[in-house]
Amino acid sequence: METKELYDLWLANASEDADLIEDLKIIAGNAKEINERFGRELSFGTAGLRGILGAGTNRMNIYTVRKTTQGLANYIKNQKSENPSVAISYDSRIKSDLFAMEAARVLAANGIVVYLSEELQPTPVVSYAVRKLHTSAGIMVTASHNPSKYNGYKCYGPDGCQMTEAGADAVYSEMQKIDVFGDNIKLIGFKEGQDSGMIRYISDDLYESYLDEVQKQSVNPGVCTGSKLRLVYTPLNGAGNKLVQKILNRIGITDITVVPEQEMPDGRFPTCLKPNPEEKEALRLGLALAEKVDADLLLATDPDSDRVGIAVKVKDRYRLMTGNETGIMLLNYILSSRKANGTLPENPVAVKTVVTSKLVAEICKKYGCELRNVLTGFKYIGEQILLLEEAHQENRYVFGFEESYGYLAGTYVRDKDAVVASMLICEMAAYYNAQGKSLDEVMTSIYKDFGYYINRTESFEFEGSEGMECMKNIMKNIRANTPAEIAGFKVTEISDYLESYSMVVDTGERTEIKLPKSNVLSYALEGGGMAIVRPSGTEPKIKIYITAVSNISEADALGLADKMMQSMADTLGIERK
Repeated sequence: METKELYDLWLANASEDADLIEDLKIIAGNAKEINERFGRELSFGTAGLRGILGAGTNRMNIYTVRKTTQGLANYIKNQKSENPSVAISYDSRIKSDLFAMEAARVLAANGIVVYLSEELQPTPVVSYAVRKLHTSAGIMVTASHNPSKYNGYKCYGPDGCQMTEAGADAVYSEMQKIDVFGDNIKLIGFKEGQDSGMIRYISDDLYESYLDEVQKQSVNPGVCTGSKLRLVYTPLNGAGNKLVQKILNRIGITDITVVPEQEMPDGRFPTCLKPNPEEKEALRLGLALAEKVDADLLLATDPDSDRVGIAVKVKDRYRLMTGNETGIMLLNYILSSRKANGTLPENPVAVKTVVTSKLVAEICKKYGCELRNVLTGFKYIGEQILLLEEAHQENRYVFGFEESYGYLAGTYVRDKDAVVASMLICEMAAYYNAQGKSLDEVMTSIYKDFGYYINRTESFEFEGSEGMECMKNIMKNIRANTPAEIAGFKVTEISDYLESYSMVVDTGERTEIKLPKSNVLSYALEGGGMAIVRPSGTEPKIKIYITAVSNISEADALGLADKMMQSMADTLGIERK
């Protein structure tokens, strides 16, 4: 159909949500806006759906959720498994609870039992529920750290990992057969689903058993008992508040002050434009409160509580730690402590993404830990855990992380988990505090031992259909015009993860990259630095990742990182703000 025809169809049929009716009226006669909403459909991939709330095929609403869920139901039924079931949860975003209930109604109508969270829960709980309840799939309604106008729909396979490419393609294929307003979407009343036993609320026992598994990941049990660690915590109006505080109380962290304006769930995120622990603005209130109560540590989890950011006290100020720095400290803490107390397995394995700090390799080398590099996306870290599990070697896995503030210790879930990360960060802080060291001093010590590896990430937004085309052209152009140098550093090796090769520039020698294809370009530089560029898989953004290395000082490395970022932006033709 033409976009105007689709608009008219929705105007005539989208009558169940008053917000959508009003939305359609507002855009009447606005050809550009109608084309933006109806010119394409939200794409469904391994990360599920993510889009702006509103009316249209390119928006998140009850109709796109129903269509997606019917596609998932068809896919599950095609597997012909006995007693199919799905675990569903949601975060604090606008309409998250509604979308979860709509998904439950569709699945139940298709004869698929639904285990639904009675209240919002962190994303890793869905991964755990899938594994614990042995369901066929899982759904988490969330848009992670996006601005409040977004929502999303993440799918998990029966192993608790985010859905594979093959699974996502199969679901998308089923979706293409479905008329969003047709009778091929099955639907029953929510109460009817409950009364028939097809929709069941998840019991509190599951959440307690989840916390039991989280607590088992403690490296130095008892170290927090009697700790004087003073903590400020913010869930950023999201889903982490209850379980994060519960696990911290379990291990003995009791001096916790929660940022009051960000404590209660609120999908409008009224205190910050982006509820993202990577953004200093999101931590503004937390930093102010930390100064007021003289906290040792500020902890912030994102709305679906799968990522965590921290700030640590340095005399009379607070230092924001990057995702790389927090992950590096955690890995160093886990490996050094487990080696000291005799709990480090033989041939331990750590996993990181290709855009995560090269310093990780140096730490792994020191402790004889195998390091596996995977593509960006935590599903690839989960995949490595699965491979170890299939070889009956899952105990070898000690830690995995990505620079975008996602961490996981343990194999009880297959996604990043801010609950276990929060526990380990506080345990680590208490452990070093008992030795008279702050986390700032710990990080500085690591830099002195291994060199100053400074990592920078910047994102550049390209909104709308025109923006997506612009992103494609930027990636096409840099592939066709490989830079010879970046900020004066010669490019020594090029890795193209879409074309699956690495090439040494001086010799032209190529080696195959044995990873799934991904639109990522990486440039190794003289002196050990690196520049990487990739479009985001979940947002309309291009990301640039810089690694600057200096043996002189942190300030020198920081200066190099800024020059490299500017050079890379210039190469791509992108203006930095």
